Amino acid sequence: MMKYDLIGDIHGHADALTSLLEKLDYRILDGCYRHESRKAIFLGDFIDRGPDQRGVLQTVMPMVQNKAALAVMGNHEFNALAFHTQDPEKLGTWLRPRKDKNVYQHLAFLSEYLRADMDTELEAVLEFFYSLPLWLDLDGLRVIHAAWHSSSIDIVKAALGGKNIMDKAFLVAASKKGTDEYAAVEILLKGVEHTLPSGLSHRDKDGNERTEVRTWFFQKGLNKLKDIIVHPDQFDDEILNIPVSSEVLSGYDESEPPVFVGHYWMKKDEAKHPAKLRENVACLDYSVAKGGYLVAYRWSGEQEIDNSNFVY
Repeated sequence: MMKYDLIGDIHGHADALTSLLEKLDYRILDGCYRHESRKAIFLGDFIDRGPDQRGVLQTVMPMVQNKAALAVMGNHEFNALAFHTQDPEKLGTWLRPRKDKNVYQHLAFLSEYLRADMDTELEAVLEFFYSLPLWLDLDGLRVIHAAWHSSSIDIVKAALGGKNIMDKAFLVAASKKGTDEYAAVEILLKGVEHTLPSGLSHRDKDGNERTEVRTWFFQKGLNKLKDIIVHPDQFDDEILNIPVSSEVLSGYDESEPPVFVGHYWMKKDEAKHPAKLRENVACLDYSVAKGGYLVAYRWSGEQEIDNSNFVY
């Protein structure tokens, strides 16, 4: 059985990436970082926010292309493809509208790649993003950026003929609010959200007003938002005590293979080692883009996640 080192959201922090790879005993051989007996798996969100987008991609892309690593797509790679693809149904517009909020979120990437002398390199990067699967279902191990959600995975498979890698037609469909493809990708790459009752809202980490809250996809059978919400300390009691019907929670059974996700901006805590969320669920996004850790998990076939295998 192959042994894997799973690595969370990097967001343009190339120095943290190379430091972590070297701590994991990866060394440059034949043009990319490799390990003599293990393989890396990147959980997506290579880009945006951080200081060195190109440095990250110049490390990750050769590893994946030379089979020293696997990777899945993050919502930031999906957003980048949509941002740089014109809408075939509305000439002169883009699948991800170039309004202030979207430009701001993508600004670090644009500052490095949106120049006349970077056209060829930008094209290669976007082609690489297209090659990324939306999930990996390996022998004894699952990997997805935000939420393993069976019905959404089934929608994607049906649209792509059983495959897990997008084409342009799927990108177009998944960029249109109201389509099944849009709803599926929102869950797989951003997580399961619960709509708040009318009149209630909150501000997300970027200050945007939202009427949905993000919940843990693996939870089931709990009856209040405080039991399933990702960051409950950000909300007041009025929201935390809202009842939730168990029918809206898909859950992830404890008998299923371990699944690793990124995306959720876990908090840095100097006194607490990164830890599993459940025996078969772990998040590896510990907010490197906000002064936290870049985290890996060294998986060697175990079906119960072991907290001693986190490295950061």
